[in-house]
Amino acid sequence: MVATKDILDRHLKYFSERDLNGILSDYAADAVMFTANGPLRGVDAIRPMFQALIAEFEKPGSAFSMKLQSVVGDCGYILWHAETPDNVYNLGTDTFVVQNGKIVAQSYTSQITPKG
Repeated sequence: MVATKDILDRHLKYFSERDLNGILSDYAADAVMFTANGPLRGVDAIRPMFQALIAEFEKPGSAFSMKLQSVVGDCGYILWHAETPDNVYNLGTDTFVVQNGKIVAQSYTSQITPKG
């Protein structure tokens, strides 16, 4: 069985490569992502969020830095900071629950401050 840390490391690698299919392959078909706008249920509902994030982070001058990554059993947590030409993402956090090698639940939040 693939360890939770391995899943998170792969997931972050896919994001850094802007690999939408890779990112989505980490989720169980019925995964739930909790966001400030409400839960997204299933990969098809999660897809548009990552399409928008990839479009934002593909812009030249974008940067992402990991502040903390912790894993305990099936649960993982990351704390991060990012900037794009348009936005500053302060204190981004994600919490993951992994079962059978797939992300089954995730919470995502960040304080986004527009530039300019």
